[in-house]
Amino acid sequence: MCSTGCETPLECLTGALRALSGQDLTSSFGPAMLERAGVLARARNTLVADLARTVRECELTQAPEHDGKASMASWLRGHHRLPQAVASQLVRTGRALQQLPVLAAAAAAGVVPPEAVAVIAPFASEVNLARAQAQGVDLPEIDALLTEIAATRPHADLRQAVGHYLDRLDPDGTEPDPTGQRSIFFSKHTDGTLSFHGRLDAIGGEKFQAAIESILQASRPAGDLRTRAQQAGDALVQLCDNALASGNLPVLRGHKPHVVVTIDLDDLIDPHPGAGAGRTGFGGVISAARARWLACDGNVTRIVIGPEGQPLDVGRSKRLFPPHLRRAVEIRDQHCVFAGCDAPSWWCDIHHLVHWADGGDTSLEKSGLLCERHHTKVHHGFRIERQPDGRWRTYRPDGTEIVVLEPFLLPA
Repeated sequence: MCSTGCETPLECLTGALRALSGQDLTSSFGPAMLERAGVLARARNTLVADLARTVRECELTQAPEHDGKASMASWLRGHHRLPQAVASQLVRTGRALQQLPVLAAAAAAGVVPPEAVAVIAPFASEVNLARAQAQGVDLPEIDALLTEIAATRPHADLRQAVGHYLDRLDPDGTEPDPTGQRSIFFSKHTDGTLSFHGRLDAIGGEKFQAAIESILQASRPAGDLRTRAQQAGDALVQLCDNALASGNLPVLRGHKPHVVVTIDLDDLIDPHPGAGAGRTGFGGVISAARARWLACDGNVTRIVIGPEGQPLDVGRSKRLFPPHLRRAVEIRDQHCVFAGCDAPSWWCDIHHLVHWADGGDTSLEKSGLLCERHHTKVHHGFRIERQPDGRWRTYRPDGTEIVVLEPFLLPA
């Protein structure tokens, strides 16, 4: 045991973690923090490996029955609030480490992260172990080889190597149905944001990446400070905008799919942000400012609600920018009119220069094309103006103008 008088390794670990969490990091220098991060990363690998080993032992001894649970996955979910996918992966990792001793030793030493073990784990399933035995595969050799790749090569190389061995184990197997390899899960948060994760087969993933990359590469304005992840997120939303605007999607609940927002009229016309004032059709919560932005180029339906919440009267939906007017704006502006942006017209909304709720006209003279990014900017303090000569000018929230320098022209 350690010199602090701990009676068990778990007591030593608990004390060490408590001491680590109590350390002040604000006065530390970068190199010291990098060293600390490296040590903690290896410790994390070791901890997860030992947790998986313990989970496997609990599984073999039917320990979850002690707490009235049928499996370790359900025990981890119920007692430690782990997501189902994480709990199931811990169970699979424990089984794999039992079958692959070289990998288990490397994981215990902290040199192989749990994500790498998760990639290798399918190789140690009962079906694949039986196939390996039937084909005379040297399991210890494969164990050592995959562990070396996991410890020394990029994660993508490990995925490729594992995929290669799994394909070799069943070279004549039936081609899997790609639809069976596709899944996506959504999780709505209290602030209206949406998290999602999923999995696609190789071809489906390639199509997805090709579509996202095409939009991402076509929208990279100078001075763009977004990370690549943020650019990809914007590209995905733009892809959805394009699909919704095309009018070719299947009907949803008897109507063409569209974004639905319910908001009180007072909140809609109030110029303040109005956090949480609007609710979307899929249960998200958005601000009144966001609802006003959506209302710039959409349908508005008036519904009178009685004192007990019952609808008393439903007015006709009003299309704020009819198709012929949108077409005229597209022909005039060609692209997003925000300074320095050339996003094409089919990526753009039509913006009321003076919001319709404030008495602004729905007319060619009082409208302009804005891409989603800059439409949001304009609804958060930026401003665009169209000059009598047809040129557009863009102003920051502080009133200063964003000026895009004209290209240098050589005299004739």
